[in-house]
Amino acid sequence: MRGLLTVSAPAQAGRADSSSFDPDRGWRLHPQVAIRPEPFGALLYHFGTRKLSFLKNRTIVTVVRSLADHPDVRSACRAAGVEDSSQGPYLHALGVLAGSDMLVPKEAE
Repeated sequence: MRGLLTVSAPAQAGRADSSSFDPDRGWRLHPQVAIRPEPFGALLYHFGTRKLSFLKNRTIVTVVRSLADHPDVRSACRAAGVEDSSQGPYLHALGVLAGSDMLVPKEAE
């Protein structure tokens, strides 16, 4: 399976890394992140850090767009049609996005 995500630059020092990403918590897009649909999936652009990330399929785009509507990441994956047994690559990609400050915990509003 091809990767679901390409990140253009490594996470900055001081940012949460993907090991602090908890898929049993609620997450949402950072308020300074915009999603631009593309034929391959989408581009995410963070206006605060000027980072660009590529989402490589439409399923991960659906998950990212719906995160704020679900109590936790696993629920968002299920709603997008990703079964629990297939969530590994999606959780990894979302962890990378959290580590690069594209996603933030819901409480951080």
